[in-house]
Amino acid sequence: MENLQSIIENGGLYSDAKRISLGLDNCNIGMNAIKQRRLSLAVHCHPGTNVGRYVPFYFCPRSVMLYLLHRGNHPDLTYSGGQSPIIHLVSPLKDVVKYCDQNDIKWAFTATNAGATYTQFYGDLSDLGEISWKAVSATDFRDPEIKEGKQAEFLVFDFFPWALVSGIGVQNQAICDRVRIALERTDQKPAVNVKSDWYY
Repeated sequence: MENLQSIIENGGLYSDAKRISLGLDNCNIGMNAIKQRRLSLAVHCHPGTNVGRYVPFYFCPRSVMLYLLHRGNHPDLTYSGGQSPIIHLVSPLKDVVKYCDQNDIKWAFTATNAGATYTQFYGDLSDLGEISWKAVSATDFRDPEIKEGKQAEFLVFDFFPWALVSGIGVQNQAICDRVRIALERTDQKPAVNVKSDWYY
């Protein structure tokens, strides 16, 4: 929620690498060690690029990362605000791919965490079957294979336009009201809905 205003003002979301190069400040909810590693991990289907140069999305709500933020007890986390202020930005996959292809923007996806050294990258929608959709939709990820598969990511190079955000899911009405106030200043107003089942 804290980053929403700057996202709107900037017209979208920057990758970590781009954000750093521009000197932009933000509320960081990720693990710094993993974020640092992503800055050097190669995206093999687009030679010369690395994971940190892409804006990442999950294919699902209730991510493994959100669970860690909810628990708030992981030693590598500096964020301690809980899950309530975290909002979900939603965009249809095929719309994003169409936009990227029309504008010559690189995109890729993974079947596991893009920050892992063993991850495979795909740049063709015909490979979507490589993703375990059972794992992506699972609500119980104690099984290591399910946990891996649930962390599949979609990546957009450098910048993700605000105009592609079609929906916002939030945990409660108080955050919903705050998001709607923030959207008053923008022409692009995604639908905002309370999605408590997207949270822990």
